[in-house]
Amino acid sequence: MLSPFQEPVKWDHTPESLSEEADAAIARFKRALDNVASLKPEECNFESVFVFIESEQSTYNASIDVLTFYQNASGSQALREASSKADSRSRDFEVERSMRMDVFNAKIAAEKNIKAEEGKWEEIGLEGRRLVEKMVLEGKRAGLGLPSEKQDELKMLKKELSQATLEFMKNFNEENGSISFTKEELKGVPEGTLSGYSKRTVTSVNESGEEIETEQYIVSFKGPDYSPVMGFAENAATRKRIHEAVSSRLAVNVPIISKIINLRRKIALLLGYKNWADYVTDDRMIKSGKAVEEFLDGLATSLLPFGQKERDTLLAIKQADYASRNLPLDDAEKDKFYVWDNGYYGRLHTEQTLKIDAQAVKEHFPVEKVVPVVLEIYQDMFRVKFVRLEGASVWHPDVQAYAVWEKDAADGETGLIGYTYLDLYPRPGKFSHIAVWPLVPGRILPSGQRQYPVNAMLANLASPNANTGAAALMRHHDVVMFFHEMGHVFHDLMSRTKYGRFHGTTCWEPKILKKISSHYQTGEPIPDELAESLAKSRLQDRGLFYLQQIFNSKYDLKVHYDCDQLGSPEAYTALWNKIYGETLPLDYDQECPGHCAFSHLASGYDVGYYGYQYSQVFAADMYATIFKSDPLDPSRAKLYREKILIPGSTRDELDILEEFLGRPPNNDAFKRQLFGSTG
Repeated sequence: MLSPFQEPVKWDHTPESLSEEADAAIARFKRALDNVASLKPEECNFESVFVFIESEQSTYNASIDVLTFYQNASGSQALREASSKADSRSRDFEVERSMRMDVFNAKIAAEKNIKAEEGKWEEIGLEGRRLVEKMVLEGKRAGLGLPSEKQDELKMLKKELSQATLEFMKNFNEENGSISFTKEELKGVPEGTLSGYSKRTVTSVNESGEEIETEQYIVSFKGPDYSPVMGFAENAATRKRIHEAVSSRLAVNVPIISKIINLRRKIALLLGYKNWADYVTDDRMIKSGKAVEEFLDGLATSLLPFGQKERDTLLAIKQADYASRNLPLDDAEKDKFYVWDNGYYGRLHTEQTLKIDAQAVKEHFPVEKVVPVVLEIYQDMFRVKFVRLEGASVWHPDVQAYAVWEKDAADGETGLIGYTYLDLYPRPGKFSHIAVWPLVPGRILPSGQRQYPVNAMLANLASPNANTGAAALMRHHDVVMFFHEMGHVFHDLMSRTKYGRFHGTTCWEPKILKKISSHYQTGEPIPDELAESLAKSRLQDRGLFYLQQIFNSKYDLKVHYDCDQLGSPEAYTALWNKIYGETLPLDYDQECPGHCAFSHLASGYDVGYYGYQYSQVFAADMYATIFKSDPLDPSRAKLYREKILIPGSTRDELDILEEFLGRPPNNDAFKRQLFGSTG
């Protein structure tokens, strides 16, 4: 059996030990920075400044990222709280660290000395030169060129901002609301779903003064619970109630997100930028808020006619449905198509036109089948192997721990790729969406040995019902999201960079659908006809789907780009609903603070949501050019691994893409994906 050089993470912290380790990590990194600051100008060079700081920062990150991860995933509230407090202290330290003029002066002196020494700039190589440039740029972007009094103001604003974002995300993670319905109100929701809900008995008094007991189903605001209600409940009032409840579930964040956005605006102005969007994008591929705006406006203009046509089609299905059930639609309502109608009638449309039964589709994707087969697909493509670590230290009993090895690994030092953890099921206090956390960066240690990367995926898939024995089944959307996030897992694991900072960051093909499916009762793969229909469904109602994504992106951009401080916190709620109405041809009759559950605004994706659409331009090009003819071909995956994954961010993204494609990237494949072959 292979014995790894690097053991997996020990998840055995107590609130006390977690707090102590966090403080020790901060103190250790501070001492390292003090050492750099004490260097004389002539002592500042590539090794004593840039390599030393990078090594110490990677060591710090490998410790603090594990400790602050508990707040997103631990089953212990005490550990989550200790982790959140440690995160608060580390964020304050990060502000202090980023604004140390003495350390920045050492970087400037080191850069000068490197360039003055004959041949040294070439000797440190491409990744070394990028390290110098990025670390010097950090100081400039942190405001170290400002007068001292402005630096003090900036530091105060940054600390205030970091604490506000932490409070927002704590509320997001700890949210545990629910809403109750009678069985009649949930008519249409599959029995298998109903059996998974908890129940309660509500006592009321009728007009005669008699007490009546009514059984109600408790539906939480977690995706696996409320999504089936939105898609299957025949009663529009039920769908409306749960839509508005879910959209308002984090109203506590109304003043917090307002504060966050206003603080960002002040920071951007202090740093000499017109707005926060220009500050964020200045160091990204797209370069400016204006470029993001033009990209989104162009997409929205192209998609709106599709969305309007789809809305009209779905409205006609709604009108026919109401007529068939003898339900009244008065003149004021007959042309209304509400946001809570979209999921229900979109499903009916798909069933009618493509003969896809959403519940039958789920039956072919049990979690216990999909997860190992998706891992198998990645194993075969990239010639690696997952080894389940039975009895490994984990933060919750649900967590699966894996060591990832080269397929032909001969020893524990050169064959190990890294470790990954899969935490797939919802529970109170856990991050309520799906995402991957890099925990330990891959890099070369000062000893010359490699530090192997560690990451974790948090998801909220349907979980097995211990009381009824009902299987845990995945919607096709869940399968797509899981496949997507595994891509992030592999990007993080496969990067092979020298420095930690550069480490890291297609489920519609019938062939792949057949491979990952297995009926939860019979074990049979998804039928060919259904697999083909699912593949076609990618273009079904695509206008409304992408307009929803563009709406999120536009709000994210708008509040950070071209709107001044709006005054009351509630103004940001009004703006959320205004942009929704301008972007999507869907009706609503109550303004809900949906932006307060839009975690991307506070979790590091600010002015970043556009990236989901922007990156699809390049992903579609890569897929159509390299993978389309045989998406499971290991030789193509090998090329992808070598050209895209291994370099990490050691080079500019466009340069990496151009080398992979053999030409500059274009948006032709993306347009075909959006609009079909005639688009």
